[in-house]
Amino acid sequence: MDQYRPAPPRGVEVPRRRSIGWLIPSLILVIVAAGWCAFWFYAADRAKGLIAGWIEREQRSGRIYTCGDQSLGGFPFRIEFRCNNAGAELPKARPPVTLTASGILAAVQVYQPTLLLAEIEGPLAIADPGQSPKMTANWSLAQISLRGTPRAPQRVSFAADNMTVDRSGTDQPERLFAATHAELHGRLASGTVTENPVIDVATTVTAATAPGLHPLTKQPTDFNGDAQLVGLRNFAPKTWPERFREIQQANGRIDIRNARLRQGDLLAVSNGTLKLTPSGYLDGELQVTATGVEKILPALGVEALARQGGSRNERLGAALKLLDKMAPGAIAGAVSFLGEPAELEGRKATKMPLRFKDGVATLGPVKLGQTPPLY
Repeated sequence: MDQYRPAPPRGVEVPRRRSIGWLIPSLILVIVAAGWCAFWFYAADRAKGLIAGWIEREQRSGRIYTCGDQSLGGFPFRIEFRCNNAGAELPKARPPVTLTASGILAAVQVYQPTLLLAEIEGPLAIADPGQSPKMTANWSLAQISLRGTPRAPQRVSFAADNMTVDRSGTDQPERLFAATHAELHGRLASGTVTENPVIDVATTVTAATAPGLHPLTKQPTDFNGDAQLVGLRNFAPKTWPERFREIQQANGRIDIRNARLRQGDLLAVSNGTLKLTPSGYLDGELQVTATGVEKILPALGVEALARQGGSRNERLGAALKLLDKMAPGAIAGAVSFLGEPAELEGRKATKMPLRFKDGVATLGPVKLGQTPPLY
């Protein structure tokens, strides 16, 4: 039987019970927020150490990076490191070079501290040490990603949109290179950073032009390819010439697994293996299958061969020049000099060897010229 409770007198208010149920979730929220703040500052400190580690690793390779001023932010989910008036000194490059950019913004997700993403703010000035800029690079967007740790790097990538490189220091800047998109990727395919690493390298350029390099490179060109470097001892900090020397001394190789180039009607694919001579020159052979070769023969055969000299080159150059003047369509018959008939993506093509002998490049019987040494 319930206890009888008399009703309160008229006009007298009964005090309500105060509930403290809201206090518990509030305390939990405060604890979580405080814990997240502590975790963010811990992760920020770790990310700052990671960035410092990458910079230290680069310094051991001879690449020195500086900041005019720097700041750390990005709370609560990112750690952002901003470097204004960024600079890089590369004294071991060939030739030595100094780079300066407007700024770099690097970011690490709190929950993924081993992936560093960075944006480079252009323009990028390129100069000889102690000199005024001789070239300027710019883009609408340029990004770098680094995966791994300074002691165990796994992958590095660079990508840029609407990229241009101009010769500066003159009244009228000269366009050296342009591309609507460019990418370069490198990753550890097998082995470890301390023992016999095998590196995969991939690159892509879209609508690339280099007006001053060769008449053929004035036209927009798409290229993508991937290669593998075999023969490195380790991945300790060092310059790329030192790495290529290691590959040669270990009888290593550069495997071109797939390369594809398109320029107008010209389409070419190639693969093969290249090695290095003790002097650092390429040595080996690539199998090239191409369509539309007759469109570029005048540029390759007539102009280049006339300068190369030699009885065979002179005869081929003279024949191509005569064919081009008398019957432009007949020049397609000269393609048989380069290789054998083939088919590529449903089109008639020519399969021909691209040979490198101590750095001298030859396409079929056509001598293209001397390539520079890699070290």
